[in-house]
Amino acid sequence: MAQNTSTALRYEAGDAWLADCSADPKLVQLAWNDGALAPIDSGARWLVAESRLFYAMQALWRIPEGQRGPVLADGDGDQAWWLVPLDAAEELADVRAISVKPHGWPLHCPPVGRMLAGHLWLNHPDGTGLLTDPAVLAAALGPGGYRHRRETPA
Repeated sequence: MAQNTSTALRYEAGDAWLADCSADPKLVQLAWNDGALAPIDSGARWLVAESRLFYAMQALWRIPEGQRGPVLADGDGDQAWWLVPLDAAEELADVRAISVKPHGWPLHCPPVGRMLAGHLWLNHPDGTGLLTDPAVLAAALGPGGYRHRRETPA
């Protein structure tokens, strides 16, 4: 039971952080209470880097858990959106598998831990504000891809 409580607390922290990223956190909560996606504009705390879902899944496997920020997926639309730092656009400009959306672009978000309208967090916001480092994301999506070292038994 403690694990369920811990998960619920992490989801609540992620929801609170996401709502706080919006210009109107109350509207975000109202949308979620109504079972709707909440549009949260990029540019206040993060930018959105969009990729095909296939590439996002490969990159998620390649990036260590502690270095992955939130990643939202739309399975129906074959898209994924990474939350990246505000200065990520230039660093990701030459990565063909990804496009960085401009400030003010609305990301239609479900609450953490729930799928709505085909949208689901692959790597959910945890409330800490952790974002994916654009250099790590670029390496994971580039030729050969970034691969973290796995611990091998001695």
